[in-house]
Amino acid sequence: MVRNLTIYTLDSKPSKEGKNKIVKFFFKHLEQFGDPIEDITRSVDYALKENISFGGMILTTKIKNEIIGAVIINHSGMKGYIPENILVYIAVHNEYRGKKIGKFLMNKAIELTDGDIALHVEADNPAKFLYEKVGFENKYLEMRYIRGEK
Repeated sequence: MVRNLTIYTLDSKPSKEGKNKIVKFFFKHLEQFGDPIEDITRSVDYALKENISFGGMILTTKIKNEIIGAVIINHSGMKGYIPENILVYIAVHNEYRGKKIGKFLMNKAIELTDGDIALHVEADNPAKFLYEKVGFENKYLEMRYIRGEK
C-alpha cells in the first residue's frame, strides 16, 4: 500500500521545479482525458492561491522521488447547491495503475476536505468506477454553453 503522501496548500507550496513536475505529470498521465498544459497550470495555481482564488490542495504520492499519483482539489467558495470542493484532476502513473493508488488518493482527498466534493468525468473514463466505488453519485447532468464553438 502506498503511504508516501505529500500535501501542498497555500501554507506548504512546492518549489517551482516541484510545481512544474506536478503539471507535467498530469499532462502526461491524464492521457486522452487530459487538458492543455495551460489549464492544468491554472488549476495548480488556483489550489495554491497563486492567483486570486479560494485555494485548495494538491496531493502527490511518490516512489523514489517520482510522482506516481496526484490529485488537485479546488475550493469553490460555495456551499449547498454547489459543493465546497471540486476534484479537478486525479491521475495515476500509467505503470502503476491497478494497484489501488487512485483509491488511496481519493480516500485521502475525501478525508482531508471539509464539505462536499464534485467532479466531472466523461462517461467512458475508467476512473468513473473508482469514483462510484468511493461513494460519488451522478446527481445531475451537466450542460455547457461554450462561446465561439458553433
